[in-house]
Amino acid sequence: MEEVDTKSTTRHNRNICLPFSQDIYNENIENPINFRKCINERIELFPELFPPEIATGYLMKDSYYSKKQFITTRRIEIAGIPYTIRPSFIMPYMTGLTDDIEKALFLRKFSVPFWALSRMFGKDPMYWYRIEQALGRNSIVGTTVRKPGDIPNHLAADEKHTRILGKKVYVATTVGNECMLGASIAEDAGEEALTDAYKVFKDESQYLKPTYTPTTVNIDGWKATRKAWSFLFTSVAIICCFLHVYIKMRDRGKKKYKDFFFQVSSKLWECYNAENKAAFSQRIRRLHEWCNKEKVPDIFVKPIEKLRNNIALYMVAYDHPKAHRTSNMLDRLMQRMDRHLFSVQYFHGSISAAKLSIRGWALIQNFAPSNPWTVDKYNGFQSPAERLNSFRYHDNWLHNLTISASLGGYRSVPQNPL
Repeated sequence: MEEVDTKSTTRHNRNICLPFSQDIYNENIENPINFRKCINERIELFPELFPPEIATGYLMKDSYYSKKQFITTRRIEIAGIPYTIRPSFIMPYMTGLTDDIEKALFLRKFSVPFWALSRMFGKDPMYWYRIEQALGRNSIVGTTVRKPGDIPNHLAADEKHTRILGKKVYVATTVGNECMLGASIAEDAGEEALTDAYKVFKDESQYLKPTYTPTTVNIDGWKATRKAWSFLFTSVAIICCFLHVYIKMRDRGKKKYKDFFFQVSSKLWECYNAENKAAFSQRIRRLHEWCNKEKVPDIFVKPIEKLRNNIALYMVAYDHPKAHRTSNMLDRLMQRMDRHLFSVQYFHGSISAAKLSIRGWALIQNFAPSNPWTVDKYNGFQSPAERLNSFRYHDNWLHNLTISASLGGYRSVPQNPL
């Protein structure tokens, strides 16, 4: 199975993307002295966009003229390694102007097919497909999270069932602060495959912050998922999703045993609202006793018995007030993923292509603007990534994404920036 090699990505991605207006860039690019002043200004403002060695200085190198986009780019040398400076108004690989592409990529947030983008914006469908795939080469965590200290400590994780050429696979999904932080494909739902899939999130988060370990993670209770997270982060507190107990009863018994369902679900949420561990445990016991006394159907009794037998995995949430007791945040994002996968009729190529596709989609979800009411609610921050960082490099969301993906997202803040 071909894996996404994050280590080789850090070696090979030598593109530093910086915010530039086209006019200012064109005025200064031909003059090395003026262009150095522009770079120095951006080092002072945004040191995290450069490799840490920028603190020791850099040398101006050669320039390159793109006949494809009629633009000159320059290279600089940092610690003996050459890096290309790319302005944010040009997409990676010189595929086009960012302003010309952002409207089409915004529609990918809603899974508009590539052939429709081709009809509306020109080019051929493969052109838009490759642009989305290229986004997936970036680190999701490193691109989404600006500062190492802002990586969410309380996460939620689950696997989305999907298919590649008819074969069942699973998208191991990690979310935090309304952002997609991990999306990798496991070929089966076993412990080993899920560990490898979730390890991509671990590697990317610890590249940004080597000491990072989440405080809690909310999961649905699947044993292999629990073991995978316990292996990857030995100190993480695993919290089983309370909502899944309710969903299991609702899906199996709401229509057939309507009266029982409303009684049991009402009592179940009273348990959820208990103020402390002792009250929670007591209410669960009483609910179980009531079910036996009232001869409640097994469809409802069995989930409650399972809840009672694994109560420690639910009570641990009381030790972490900011933890996710339910998977609501995760479910909202996975519903979008479900609609996306259904719209594209799942994956049709190699597993490596599928990984790039879902990772590119995840970054679009993190950076594409939310609806106007949500933007107003959060004081003008347009996207989940902007709200997580309380910051944006550029008012245009695709500029913001490509700048955030400087060096592929595999960079850290220099200790003593110039």
